[in-house]
Amino acid sequence: MNLPSTLTDQLNRFSKPTRELMVTVAIGLGGGLAAVAFNRSINFIYEAIWPRLAAGDLWGFLGWSLLVMVGVGAISGWLLSAFCPEAAGSGIPQVKLAFWRDSGFVSLRAGIVKFVAGAVTIGGGASLGREGPSVHLSGSLASNIAGWLGVPKHGRRSALAAGAAAGLAAAFNTPISAITFVLEEVIEDLNSARYLGHALLAAVLATFVTHLFLGSHPAFVIPIVQSISWKLYLLAPIVAALAAVIGAWFQLFTLGWRERIKTSPIPTWARPMVGMLITWALGCAVFVLTLKLYGHGRLGVFSLGYPDLTDILHNNMLWKVALLLLVAKFVATVASYAWGGCGGIFAPTLFLGAAFGLGISEAISWVFPLWEGDRIALAVVGMSACLGAVVRAPITSILIVFEMTHEFTFVPVLLLGTFASQLVSRWMTKDNFYTDVLARDGHDLARLIPPRTLEEYRQSRLGTVANFKPVCVTSLDHQDLKHLLEAHAYRRFPVVLDGKLQGTVTRGELDLALREFREPRIDSATTATPDETLAVAQMKLIHSNHGLLVVLHETTGAVLGLMTLHDLFRVEENFAKASEG
Repeated sequence: MNLPSTLTDQLNRFSKPTRELMVTVAIGLGGGLAAVAFNRSINFIYEAIWPRLAAGDLWGFLGWSLLVMVGVGAISGWLLSAFCPEAAGSGIPQVKLAFWRDSGFVSLRAGIVKFVAGAVTIGGGASLGREGPSVHLSGSLASNIAGWLGVPKHGRRSALAAGAAAGLAAAFNTPISAITFVLEEVIEDLNSARYLGHALLAAVLATFVTHLFLGSHPAFVIPIVQSISWKLYLLAPIVAALAAVIGAWFQLFTLGWRERIKTSPIPTWARPMVGMLITWALGCAVFVLTLKLYGHGRLGVFSLGYPDLTDILHNNMLWKVALLLLVAKFVATVASYAWGGCGGIFAPTLFLGAAFGLGISEAISWVFPLWEGDRIALAVVGMSACLGAVVRAPITSILIVFEMTHEFTFVPVLLLGTFASQLVSRWMTKDNFYTDVLARDGHDLARLIPPRTLEEYRQSRLGTVANFKPVCVTSLDHQDLKHLLEAHAYRRFPVVLDGKLQGTVTRGELDLALREFREPRIDSATTATPDETLAVAQMKLIHSNHGLLVVLHETTGAVLGLMTLHDLFRVEENFAKASEG
């Protein structure tokens, strides 16, 4: 879909920088409006259901909430399976993949389904967040706005980055951290000047839209903390490290369970209902228990849980309740995401970290008496550390919590906590949550993201650029060789007989052998392993007599893939483009 040609012609009259500015302005305003509408939709659905049910009798709450959760799971599952399966989950992995694999193109259908399914799922009670979906739907809208304004599919990376920043900025009212998140997580390069200006302008405009419709207040209003004790500087790294363990466990359990569910006999459309039922059981258990014991039923397991999170940040919750919510919210979020729910993990991990920080502060205070400000600060440190461990974006995890609370006092302890959090998360998990999702779904980002410096290029693994679908000669029977030549137009093939590499053979030699009714003459092969650096592989390839490098398994010697001069030139071309950016 494009704008009418007359309007497109009018846009083309402007200079390229002016056109790019106009596109970015449209993306910032459109992305902000989409995220605000998504936020309001979630709140409308939640307020129409859960506070009203909680205010009624207990049996009515249990019965009606079960019907709501089953219905929401069914609607969400139908929308995702029937219209856009890739709209499930957070949405940030999909944005990241689209940025690198599809040059920034995201279908409008994905954004529409994400909006509807996400609003129904999160507002209806699933223990998931709105931030990832906001990034996805705003990115989808941005990609299509760029298309409507004449930007081709292969040139929408800048638009997608700007849309993602606009979505996160509007979702949390945090423009600065939205920019750093896009640079750290989506682009994976804080020095990327090519996309910084567009993301900055779009985030500012989206924040303006948020202020216009929702107000300029921070996402969480907490008591003013004038000072903190010296003990906090000793305790913050410890609490952050433990909160990071929770974040790493969350990632491992969620994605491990998600991987096993892929082979479940339960149909795809019904899977979100399983996660909703688990969330319902845990949420009702917490609600009934806190109602009976403390006279106030807690709804924090359901949906975003922001009212209970606010109480945690105000130190208005007993530590026993905070730890109870921590356990229940942890399992409910794991189930909601693993079973194919449509929602993100920002809000839940913030909740888990805050609940842990408040709960552990009580245990610490038995040994070291803490001020009230210290307890609040530990909850904030827990938020930042748990989120940082999952998304592996240290600058964003500091800035987003700071922007959400507007408390300068916390910055030093957040810095200490982030350092500890990153150490723990990198020790416990190989990749961050989003990259892990893509890897488990068969997408190797290392093969898509080009090296950005000469040294990075030279030290890249051969396994990130080689072709791992090699076509090999596995039989010297003339009929088999004839079929091979008819099916593939390659000029040289590896020869693998009885599972072992024998060498390589040219297409011309195979043709000649067929005409002369003899076995083909096999040349020696130049080999390498996937873990060898590109610099080493490059020298082997250049000095080989036939321009083909056969990639072998390091221990078994099995043929894994190939690398040709064409592959080498492609990598160098990508490197040159990345260096220009």
